[in-house]
Amino acid sequence: MLHSAITKFAAVACAATLLSGAASAQDPSSTPLKIIIGFSAGGAMDNLSRALAEKLRTDLGKTVIVDNKPGAGTQIALMTVKRSPADGNTILISPASPLVLAPLTYDKLQYDPDKDLIPVAHLADTPLVATTAVNSPFSTMREYVDWVKKNPNDTAVGMVTLGGVFHFGLLQLNQQMGLNLTPIAYKGAPAMLTDEIGGVLPIGMDVVASASELVKGGKIKYLGVPGMERSKLVPNIPTFHEQGVPGFENAPAWYAAFAPAGTPQSVVSKLEKAMINIVRDPEFAAKMAQIGMVTTGKPGAEVSKMTKTQREALRPIIEKSGFRATQ
Repeated sequence: MLHSAITKFAAVACAATLLSGAASAQDPSSTPLKIIIGFSAGGAMDNLSRALAEKLRTDLGKTVIVDNKPGAGTQIALMTVKRSPADGNTILISPASPLVLAPLTYDKLQYDPDKDLIPVAHLADTPLVATTAVNSPFSTMREYVDWVKKNPNDTAVGMVTLGGVFHFGLLQLNQQMGLNLTPIAYKGAPAMLTDEIGGVLPIGMDVVASASELVKGGKIKYLGVPGMERSKLVPNIPTFHEQGVPGFENAPAWYAAFAPAGTPQSVVSKLEKAMINIVRDPEFAAKMAQIGMVTTGKPGAEVSKMTKTQREALRPIIEKSGFRATQ
């Protein structure tokens, strides 16, 4: 009798466990949403992702985790998302480079940016700017171009990495204006800005946020911003285009969210709506502006269009340069 009762109890407990597990598997809210990023904790993208995760927890009513997977030019993070189940519970937040520049500069990629990912939403722009020491003899990008023509031995232009938008914009500027500007890679913005202040480097190019405190402190000044529109972070600084300096019209500096290919459209649409609502919120936008971002909130279809347009605009420049990236 005792043995029979124990057996019956075990069977009931097992059935209850199985039913509980099945219910859990059928409940999407029980599975955490992972946001994968290709950078270490503490940077601008990490801050954006964690602020977004905090809001999504409330809006979606589920656990949201930020998972940092730095390395290989953010391709480790991208491949993680590519290989994840297409159920909407794994999202990539990526800069433009792996989608716009990598297909043009790597001989071989393990992913197809147009087939392996579904754009969910455009989240933010990261405004870029050219800077120089406050006592430089030029105060605009146009004045710098005129100055460097008269000083052909001072052609160094600092940037944090080669193979990025500044690098190829500079090459296009050289082609269109007959210059011989030389991109110089630095390990980080602080070293570059130190050389600017010390008069070692005529100009440098990086995100607006990297120099903002030095501008306030009267040690660095802005020369101009690339792209076709002025930045909301520095609205008084004219674009290169306004100043008659070509080559940077398609500078892709943005962050967007992506889901694995095959994710149901209904799931993508739900995530798209939630993310757009969050980044368009004035309080959230103000918080991101403090770390040098301008939130946008554009649908995934616009991300797809933007990616392809910028890639094709840069293709002839990169092909002519012969530049190739390595892992």
